[in-house]
Amino acid sequence: MSKKFDVVVLGAGPGGYVAAIRAAQLGQKVAIIEKEHMGGVCLNKGCIPTKAVLKSAHSVHEIADFKDLGINVDLKGLDGAQAVKRATKISQKISKGVEFLMKKNKIEIFMGEGQFANKTSIKVGKETLEFKYCIIATGAKYKSFPGLEHDGKRLIGAWEAVKMEKLPKSIGIIGAGAIGVEFAYFWNAFGVDVHIFELQKNLLPIEDTDSSKEVERAYKKYGIKLSLGVEKITAKNNGKNVTISMLEKGKPVDYKFEMGLIAVGMTGVLEGFNLDKIGVKTDRGFIAVNEMYQTNISNIYAIGDVAGPPLLAHAASHEGVVAAEHLAGKKPHAIDKMNIPGCTYCQPQVASVGYTERALKEQGVKYSVGKLPFMANGKAVASNETAGFVKTLMGEHGEMLGAHIVGTQATELIHEYTLFRQMEGIDEEIFATVHPHPTLGEFLSESVMAAKNRALNF
Repeated sequence: MSKKFDVVVLGAGPGGYVAAIRAAQLGQKVAIIEKEHMGGVCLNKGCIPTKAVLKSAHSVHEIADFKDLGINVDLKGLDGAQAVKRATKISQKISKGVEFLMKKNKIEIFMGEGQFANKTSIKVGKETLEFKYCIIATGAKYKSFPGLEHDGKRLIGAWEAVKMEKLPKSIGIIGAGAIGVEFAYFWNAFGVDVHIFELQKNLLPIEDTDSSKEVERAYKKYGIKLSLGVEKITAKNNGKNVTISMLEKGKPVDYKFEMGLIAVGMTGVLEGFNLDKIGVKTDRGFIAVNEMYQTNISNIYAIGDVAGPPLLAHAASHEGVVAAEHLAGKKPHAIDKMNIPGCTYCQPQVASVGYTERALKEQGVKYSVGKLPFMANGKAVASNETAGFVKTLMGEHGEMLGAHIVGTQATELIHEYTLFRQMEGIDEEIFATVHPHPTLGEFLSESVMAAKNRALNF
């Protein structure tokens, strides 16, 4: 049986379902194919459930501050299984919300594995969907290396981790990116002995070094063990436990844990849908695309994680909009990847946009720094949210080269700086913007003023 569509979207994650909606809004007849759950990894095994368990972890730490706030409570116990079950229910609810959006926008859903028959049709079970355009949004999967392979039992990845109701007594985490750091925060708060291993010298190595060090200080206070700058790391499932081996300061060292989380990166999902059959070009584990997310085959687009870094849900969604508008004959803006904010939802949270200070030094760019600790912010002190800082890197002509926020609300505060960079603003415009007091956000302007030697409250 054959059905004809203007656009077929392969994958219903945050990139795919948003692309489908935008295409439908522009008058296209749209179908979407999903082999597992509406909302993809983000809603079901990634962004949403992890934020749910991190809320549970943050609440554990907040209880410690209650007595100082005049609230006397006792922590009677921790139920990791309940935290995970709650996260699963939230994912299921939001996934149904995506399904509702598809129906609202008259997008036909096909559940199953899509496989290209040729450059203008794709099969799903017994159905053949003919299309004028196709948007590939198949996402990413775990990356593994020799000695660092997931087995789904004792050596797990993030997707098994977020579903794990029975928490281990101890776990070694290999990789100190957002995934490793976030799970470390949750498990530590719920009583698991956590040890993070990282080849680079800092946690969150792609972030500004000051941000990384701030999180490292917090994690040491939590009792999370850190082995940074290690070499030749491997992990082995011994049946009853896991051995993580490495060179630490040039010497071989072994550590034993009940389980291990391998979080050493992701690569695009390129297999299983006959990509080779239609001749779509790939590049280093991802589909090669132009700035409008077209592949080498002009009527086939690729967005989100499968199209390469940054592997972020919000980037995927925006790429979906660009692709849908371009195939509809519009002229969408190209995405400046330096204006895509990065967020890590541990506590303190980390958010950033633009360049790190490290990158500016390497490029020889002249800049000034405005860095203000939240301990000097009235609202932060009143709210017991004094961890972290706001740091801005300003260019010679008042342009914002980079911004880095660490703190309880960092991921909610980064939006202003992202918009400021997107609009190519200059410092005088921030100086002229009235920020409400008392707020954490007033330090966004104060940091820029500090970079220009005119801070008023620090």
